[in-house]
Amino acid sequence: MPQLDTSTWFITIISSIITLFIMFQLKISLQSFPHPPSPKTFETQKTKNPWESKWTKIYSPLLLPPQ
Repeated sequence: MPQLDTSTWFITIISSIITLFIMFQLKISLQSFPHPPSPKTFETQKTKNPWESKWTKIYSPLLLPPQ
C-alpha cells in the first residue's frame, strides 16, 4: 500500500491561511462603518433647593463629647 505524500501539506496550509487572511483584510477594509455620534451641547437648568443655601453638618455619635 503506497504512503501518502505529505511533503506539500505545510506550504498548502500556510498559503491558504495567508490567502484567507488577505481576503478578510480586504473585505473588512472595504466595508463602510457609520460615523461616531457627535456630542450634543445642552444646558442644564439649576433648580434652587432649600438645603443648598443652608450649611448643614452631620455629627457622628463617636465624635460627640461624652455626656
